[in-house]
Amino acid sequence: MTILPPALHLTIDDTEDTVRIEITGDLDYDTADLLLQQATAQLSARPGLQDLHLHCAGIGIVDSTGLSILLMIGRRATAARVRLHLDERPAPLNRLLSITGTLEYFTATSLTGDAVTHQDTTERPTTRAAGTVGPTGPDATT
Repeated sequence: MTILPPALHLTIDDTEDTVRIEITGDLDYDTADLLLQQATAQLSARPGLQDLHLHCAGIGIVDSTGLSILLMIGRRATAARVRLHLDERPAPLNRLLSITGTLEYFTATSLTGDAVTHQDTTERPTTRAAGTVGPTGPDATT
């Protein structure tokens, strides 16, 4: 019996200065490159783009490759001076981002107004100065 990986479906909706990519399915080793390709294509093809929204409500499993792809999209969006939004993050994704210490990367706002990823209205994390990395893991102290 052959078991095929769950499909990843992306639906793209855009306006002049905003792109919304709705993600449905697992974001993992087998599928995450598709999201990277689509997000990169949107960032490259649209010089006036201001906001890239990744609608995450339909995401299933996110493995280390999926997390890596999200971080890469964040770096590419920042380089293009586009704000990245991870909208409607499901609880397992928030937990993964929290455990790995990457939640603030996706939810922090820049004090200078530079384009960086910023939070949706469901999260209110403490903001640190840019470049500051806090301890993570079971032995971390606060």
